[in-house]
Amino acid sequence: MRSLKVRFALLLGGAALLVILAALGVLGSIGAAERTIDRTLAAQARLELLVELSGRMTQYGLAALETVSNPDAQPEGLAIARTNVDRALVAVDEALGKSIAVSDNPLDRMQYAARTRPLAQLRSARAILDRQVSQVLRQSEEDQRRNSIRGALNGFGAMTGQPLSFLIEVERRSMIAGSDEARQLSATLRIASLAAVILALALVFVLYRAVTRPTLARIEAVRQAAGAVGRGELDTRLSVATRDELGLLVANFNRMAARLARREGRLAADRAALEDTVEARTTDLRAANERLEAVDRSRRRFFADVSHELRTPLTVILGECDIAARSAGRAGVDYAPVFATIRKRALRLQRRVEDLLRVARSESGQIELDRRAASALAILTDAVDSAASEAARRRVSLILDPAPRDATLLADREWLRQVVESLIDNALRHATGLTRVVVALAVDEARSATITVTDDGVGFPAAGADLFERFRREGHSGESGFGIGLALARWVTERHDGAINLGAGEDGTGARVTLVLPVLDLDPEDGRETKRKDGAA
Repeated sequence: MRSLKVRFALLLGGAALLVILAALGVLGSIGAAERTIDRTLAAQARLELLVELSGRMTQYGLAALETVSNPDAQPEGLAIARTNVDRALVAVDEALGKSIAVSDNPLDRMQYAARTRPLAQLRSARAILDRQVSQVLRQSEEDQRRNSIRGALNGFGAMTGQPLSFLIEVERRSMIAGSDEARQLSATLRIASLAAVILALALVFVLYRAVTRPTLARIEAVRQAAGAVGRGELDTRLSVATRDELGLLVANFNRMAARLARREGRLAADRAALEDTVEARTTDLRAANERLEAVDRSRRRFFADVSHELRTPLTVILGECDIAARSAGRAGVDYAPVFATIRKRALRLQRRVEDLLRVARSESGQIELDRRAASALAILTDAVDSAASEAARRRVSLILDPAPRDATLLADREWLRQVVESLIDNALRHATGLTRVVVALAVDEARSATITVTDDGVGFPAAGADLFERFRREGHSGESGFGIGLALARWVTERHDGAINLGAGEDGTGARVTLVLPVLDLDPEDGRETKRKDGAA
């Protein structure tokens, strides 16, 4: 059986068959019991009619005797007794006719035929007694009438006694037979009921073993497997033994468990990847925090350097003002050098403030370059002049080495000057044993300008690329400074479409910073900015 529908249909059909058989058995038993009871009751009714007929016969004989013995008696008594006898005979005959009419048993028909003969004898006896009474009444002598009536009554009794006894005995036996048949039917029904119960139990047991028990066992297996999957045992699988509805359910359960296992695997992998990502991000956050701490330390140092940078020119300005104040009113004192020094220091201080503002803006990303045509030599000259006093104070020779011809750049003049001046300042501050700084300009055949700042100090450390980081300072010169020179130089150079490189001097000693910038030519007629066809953009 490949389908549970067939199994349950068989189960329901078996139960229905049991019910139908039980109903048919009950109906058959009821019918048999009714027929037995009907025959017994019919025999009892006929027996009662025969007893009544016997009484009517006796009353008829007494009425005949009274009529003959007392001529003056009412003649209606004999007629009434005769009528009652005839009615009793008819009632017995009708009862026998009804019993044979509703019975198909040949034995009942034979008994009916046997009963009609005694009834006929009873009718004949009644008719004979009636004629004899008529004859006795015609006799004149009383004694003769009495003797005649006695003989007639004796003959009547002899004619009616045996038939009545036969009929009563037959009906009594019929009642006994009905009782026996009822008891036999009861015993048969008990045996049949017991056999039916045993058969029903056997059929139920067979259906339970064949249909219900295997189905319940498989359902229990599915329930246990579902509980195992619910506890996380996703490798649980069931064997597909049949191809019925439960087999399809088991197959779907296995597919569901497999999908859950795959999904659990993916979730585990995603969880591991997420944990790795979180760990990596945590590591990045730690590194970022460390960098922020380093930046914070550098910023604090930066503000200290700013104070130092601003304090130096302010000190000079205040000193010159004090000198001028003390010399006030003296004749022949020339104040022009004092005011020139004050103006120079004030301009330097102004440039420092502008440089600081540029640095602050570069931190926030709000710098907008004002690129215009500018002379490279003029920018270098301005930067060297600005750093000359500091170089003289440190007793360092600051030399400008120009190219055979000047180069025109498309640049922000102030930013590019700040870059060169910052490179010179870095060389002056951080080069131990420094004696000379050379700022050179060269223009190659590719129409690009190369600006170099070279010193004869100790040179750059091995990890030179780290010097381009903001607030990164190397060396142990003890000099203060912004710590942003090279980072700012690279940022400005790249915004000018150029490149910056770090290296050593020509003899392998000292430090060299090289800026490579594209050259811009000017049309002498209308002053429009054009790039040479063979120049770099």
